[in-house]
Amino acid sequence: MKRNKYILSVLFLSGACCLPLAAQEDVPETVSSAAVRPVLELSLDKCRELAMQNNPYMQNAELDVYAARAQKQEAFAEYFPKVSVNAFSFYAFNPLIEIGVTDIFGHSDFTHNLQNFVNSVAPQLGIDPVYSTMDYGVLAAATVMQPVFAGGRIVTGNRLAALGVEAATLQKNIRTRATAEETEAAYWQIVSLEEKYRSLDEVQALLDTLFNDVIAAVDAGVVTETDLLQVQIKRNELKSGKIQLLNGIRLAKMNLCNSVGVEYNPYMTIRNDSIPFIDDIRLTDSLSELLSPERYYCPEDEVAANLDETRLLDLSVESKKLEKRMALGEALPQLGVGALYGYNNFMNKGSMNGAVFAVLQIPISDWGKTSRKMQRIDYQLQKSENEREYLQTQLVLQVHKLWMDLTAAWEKLQVAEETAATAEAVERQMYDHYLAGMVTISELLQTQTQLTDARNQVLDGKIAYQTALTAYLDKTGNKR
Repeated sequence: MKRNKYILSVLFLSGACCLPLAAQEDVPETVSSAAVRPVLELSLDKCRELAMQNNPYMQNAELDVYAARAQKQEAFAEYFPKVSVNAFSFYAFNPLIEIGVTDIFGHSDFTHNLQNFVNSVAPQLGIDPVYSTMDYGVLAAATVMQPVFAGGRIVTGNRLAALGVEAATLQKNIRTRATAEETEAAYWQIVSLEEKYRSLDEVQALLDTLFNDVIAAVDAGVVTETDLLQVQIKRNELKSGKIQLLNGIRLAKMNLCNSVGVEYNPYMTIRNDSIPFIDDIRLTDSLSELLSPERYYCPEDEVAANLDETRLLDLSVESKKLEKRMALGEALPQLGVGALYGYNNFMNKGSMNGAVFAVLQIPISDWGKTSRKMQRIDYQLQKSENEREYLQTQLVLQVHKLWMDLTAAWEKLQVAEETAATAEAVERQMYDHYLAGMVTISELLQTQTQLTDARNQVLDGKIAYQTALTAYLDKTGNKR
């Protein structure tokens, strides 16, 4: 009986050791056995910082902002004169201009007689009876063109470009929130898996001790070999679970490192002094004290009104209004003034010359097409307004959902903690019943497994609540 009490005491202690060991700083032995390898410690804040710098989606969002700013500068350049240098040259097979007597005085008997006389005398004098020129020409000039009025399209285009910069900035803010949430979810997933691994590691050590004690008890005839086999089965199940859990930890770490841009070595057999082995990347943050959701509540309408998504919906409507103005500008007159100066040689005489000019363009035939285009944009504007009205209600619903998810996660956590407390009480009762010979060691081990599962559910509930709280706080803009 003393031997039975000793064995059951060890079983009872093994259940107590299944609690998450958040205060421990060392990772499981299998995960951190290579002390000579470089160790990299990552905090949650560090992971967020790295994600903002190295996450490809964050980098693309930043590039979108740069592109929008460049487009705004491109639109602003439309206010300034356009300067160009043009060159033109030609050679004609026949002169473009030929002038004879009849071309000057018209057709009459006198001019025909005069032309015949010139035709007969000209060869004797060594001249051509017909004046010809423009058989070749050269023109090179610099031109300056300043738009005066372009139907308001230049001003409207600059407003559209400014909206583009604001929209790209809002998209970047949204991407920043999403990246932070994804990084934190990946971080806490690893913390959860490592806490479970630590629990299994402790249980394994106690089961190994229990196994040796049961062997001694079997030799002494205190317990049967069936009890020994039951403990052996439990040990094998635990070893299999640890192998699967370790692989899950490694894959989760790889996923986190890929998203934040941290290099890692996936193979322990390949030495690399500058890149840490995946098991030597350690997370330093643990779950802090969790408070009830009521401390973080914000009215849904206020939250939705201040969201970047709401402003994006407004920008969508404003951009359609500006597109309509752009279309109207195509039907309005356009006025521009300019000047040119350069060299020309078209009549066998080169010279430098310049000119100033004004260009007025009044579109007439395109008015019908432009009116249909404005009609089409009107329909798109109405569509954008309808979408804005609907999506604004969806944003309020989204905030509602985040709050409901947060409260549900809190309630599930309370249930999990209550279940764990009940499982502890049941385990203690089973211990007493076993001492009294009312239950077998198999039933006691099953109770121990249920207690371990209940405590793991508490840990999962804490992670789920922490993740839901992060999503809610990021959406509402509140600080903890």
